[in-house]
Amino acid sequence: MSIATTITAIEPLNQKAMQAAQERQNMLTKPAGSLGRLEELSIQIAGISGKPIPAIKEKVIITMAGDHGVVAEGVSAFPQEVTPQMVANFLNGGAAINALARHIGARVVIVDMGVANEIPAREKLLRRPVALGTKNMAVGEAMTRAEAEQAVQTGIEIVEGVISIGAHIVGTGDMGIGNTTPSAAIACALMGQSPEKIAGRGTGVDDEGLKRKISAIQRALDVNQPNPKDGLDILSKVGGFEIGGLAGVMIGAAANHVPVMVDGFISTAAAMIAVTLAPQCKDYLIAAHRSKEYGHSAMLEWLGLKPLFDLDLRLGEGTGAALGISMAEAACKVLAEMATFGEAGVSEKE
Repeated sequence: MSIATTITAIEPLNQKAMQAAQERQNMLTKPAGSLGRLEELSIQIAGISGKPIPAIKEKVIITMAGDHGVVAEGVSAFPQEVTPQMVANFLNGGAAINALARHIGARVVIVDMGVANEIPAREKLLRRPVALGTKNMAVGEAMTRAEAEQAVQTGIEIVEGVISIGAHIVGTGDMGIGNTTPSAAIACALMGQSPEKIAGRGTGVDDEGLKRKISAIQRALDVNQPNPKDGLDILSKVGGFEIGGLAGVMIGAAANHVPVMVDGFISTAAAMIAVTLAPQCKDYLIAAHRSKEYGHSAMLEWLGLKPLFDLDLRLGEGTGAALGISMAEAACKVLAEMATFGEAGVSEKE
């Protein structure tokens, strides 16, 4: 489906399913509300799926990779060659996301959205490059509007393919040296904040590196003047191919009644693009965690999303999303498998 058609297909959450889930939660053998966010999560997933007792069995994490021309400004502690090297590590099963995906029983889908060094065809690698990395946003637009549309459209197509073979929940992940810089720029453009309030140390840049990063973001905003009311304009001027792809994943999943577990800083920037394009997709998003990256809390607040946990994570890849999916699965199992007061023969509250 096209971007516009997919956005139109996003429906409000199923209120009947949510009400039924709430009623069942109230009858389970516990004080009402005593499982806190797990109860809220099960009710949200009931509304997303349209099932009063949802089950999460098929779990998928989509990790998208792309490179960024802005690394020429010295914004990262690692060289750009690390992006394809880490993609190879994902494909070989040796990264943190692979370990955590195995832990929760999820499959990982790796997508090349635009790595600068062309990656040879590999089994299990989806090659969908929009271009060989974005241009340097500090001196001009990161990509054309057509490329921004292509990135989002690609994300929609990939998630629809994933859902067609089975997915009860989708987690988002990223890989791309320098990608906290465009992510911070997206947040600044949408929130009207200064780079000093949003930009963090990313891969671990020193004080001088952080100054270069803040300067690059400010120049990108000044040169490109992204329109905060136009998600594709922001994406094209200061975004990244993997960020656009992840925004498409979120929109496509929402249109297909599948919950999205949003990972950290980069995935949250993608969520901001997705919600700017399709405000109704917000109800389908679950924030896995609060990243250690500086501006992440403000971005979550702008989205109106409450993270499930805070473990000082800042790796990306979908690692936080994997742990969040585990919590979502637990929430649904509580709803489905706990006995009610009547079934257990336990006296209710007087």
